[in-house]
Amino acid sequence: MTNDNSARTTDSPVIRIQGLHKSYGAVEVLKGVSMAAPRGHVVSLIGSSGSGKSTLLRCCNLLENSQAGDIAFEGEPVRWKGQGASRVPADRAQVLRFRTNLSMVFQQFNLWSHMTVLQNVSEAPVTVLGEDRAVVEERARMLLDKVGIGDKAGAWPSQLSGGQQQRAAIARALCMQPKALLFDEPTSALDPELQQEVVRVIKDLASEHRTMIIVTHDMRLAADVSDHVVFLHQGLIAEEGPPAQLFGAPKTDRLRQFLSASMH
Repeated sequence: MTNDNSARTTDSPVIRIQGLHKSYGAVEVLKGVSMAAPRGHVVSLIGSSGSGKSTLLRCCNLLENSQAGDIAFEGEPVRWKGQGASRVPADRAQVLRFRTNLSMVFQQFNLWSHMTVLQNVSEAPVTVLGEDRAVVEERARMLLDKVGIGDKAGAWPSQLSGGQQQRAAIARALCMQPKALLFDEPTSALDPELQQEVVRVIKDLASEHRTMIIVTHDMRLAADVSDHVVFLHQGLIAEEGPPAQLFGAPKTDRLRQFLSASMH
């Protein structure tokens, strides 16, 4: 891997995390995690509740501040000031630039109830990026078609099923034209039938070689879409590798126990 800045946007992973530590008070949630999301790859984070998966994802786009370790976006490291619990990003403009390139899809859809679906999808590129509204709305309509709810552009979020709301949230994330998509348990708030609507969209995105990090409890989804799977246990990476290896021939007792419990 080259550290030459001239090559960083082509050769560097979209996201690289090295030695990340994160605590809430006396509770250490991440204990020195290192991982990368190469361009065009899907990385899934699996593990039991409390293993640090969602915290790691939120540290990726600086929704949470870590106390130690490095985060780099396309080879550019986050600049920090302060130490330990008082460490914060030093450059607000850098944080905003990184965040606009890392679109997050949450477990709860977080759509604005006072805006139509089309307005929800198109608002951020207009207000945050300063794009022309007509251009953005055309892109938003295409994305709503892409996720299968083009006919819901004028609807209010309250008129949509949970699966439709989550697909609108994915269209909203895509409308920012990000370098990577971050999914935090995108199907866990949905019943099984609606989960499949969202899984189909995520599989379509994976087939387009989009860079994605997915926190999920859905082992079938992780197996189907991932290039690389990371198994977190008690704030550390207990095992990682291609899905065929992790799901087909787990090396650790810890992962075998987790999969045995998850598959039933």
